[in-house]
Amino acid sequence: MLEVLEKALTITEKKRIDVLRINEIFYSIQGEGSRAGEPCVFIRLTGCGLRCTYCDTEYAFYEGEDRTQDNILDQIRSYDCKLIELTGGEPLEQEGVYPLITTLCNEDYEVMIETGGHVDISRVDPRVKCIVDLKTPSSGMQSRNLTVNIPYLKNSICSLDHR
Repeated sequence: MLEVLEKALTITEKKRIDVLRINEIFYSIQGEGSRAGEPCVFIRLTGCGLRCTYCDTEYAFYEGEDRTQDNILDQIRSYDCKLIELTGGEPLEQEGVYPLITTLCNEDYEVMIETGGHVDISRVDPRVKCIVDLKTPSSGMQSRNLTVNIPYLKNSICSLDHR
């Protein structure tokens, strides 16, 4: 059994390539966006540098288990589902997410990533659908929006969510 950790990720932990801190992985129905109503495997990563006033996943700030890519892939493969959504917290704050994304795409999974818009998305594999949640004034985090991400939202590969 993996150890459940309830502490903030350190800079060293965020830079790991071989291990990700995962809050939860679950199989459900996509409830938002163009894929609403379809079966989907959700991978919720731990940690987020934002503190939005309306955050509905505060439990993902700290709670999670350190898992290897192979361990994560084993669980994903146990579901008969090719649609994957990486979410958080903020999934792009952990370096290990990039090799996981590449592996998933190479194995013909359709990958979506939901990001808060404060991390550069230019490194995300172009096969991934990016859902960028730009922060509005009511979030208290509007100043953290990374506007250099906006040009990457084109050709219906990426989408924009104003909350």
